[in-house]
Amino acid sequence: MANNSTVTVLKSVVIGLGCLMVATLIYTISIDGFPFRKDLLTPWMIATLVDFYINVIILAGHFLWLPGEGVVLSSGGSRAWVCYKESSWLAAVIWVILLACLGSAATCLYIAVKLYMLSAEESSHDPIYHLLLQPQEGNAMHEKSSFQLPAARVIFSLLGCLMLGVLVYTTLNYGSPFHKELLTPWMIATLIDFCINISALSAWIGYKESSWLTAFAWIVLLICCGREISFEVT
Repeated sequence: MANNSTVTVLKSVVIGLGCLMVATLIYTISIDGFPFRKDLLTPWMIATLVDFYINVIILAGHFLWLPGEGVVLSSGGSRAWVCYKESSWLAAVIWVILLACLGSAATCLYIAVKLYMLSAEESSHDPIYHLLLQPQEGNAMHEKSSFQLPAARVIFSLLGCLMLGVLVYTTLNYGSPFHKELLTPWMIATLIDFCINISALSAWIGYKESSWLTAFAWIVLLICCGREISFEVT
């Protein structure tokens, strides 16, 4: 019963966050037009967009390990978690494109769809596990992980270094981002998008960590330092 309540709460939260992002996009377009303008590409907006798309890579291509199970949840490097979850490559490609174009609105939609697809048994027995996992034979998973985990460590470490370099370069050349003039309507919309995707990653961290104190510390670091911290969590 408790796990069924968890699924209901998760559905409500992701749908609510998805609606918030859609409303933010509609409102921002109505007051500031479409974002495809050169004048919006300030240095800190570019840094935020780099952060955003690295975030998409994480959501699309994370290696997720379940506590105590030793199970890889994604199919690795070029395959995303979405690709891993989807039996059809066409569906996987469509979802990845939606993630890249619509950001957290697509993230919330995808998670909501997968929550509604859980069976009654899955919903009552560790629903988050079943949300993340696509059942596979143990030998197949072990065979994949022997190559995928080292590759993921290299790829995510490089992306983390890229994001850290972007932050250092932008700060040294253009100063701190904490200036009122930087908060254009589209920057605010992008930051809301960022925070919603952070919520999805934070939920995974909370599930993965056995200690709530450790989970809280990682989530605070993730919010403050962005994607370069999320690679350490991996």
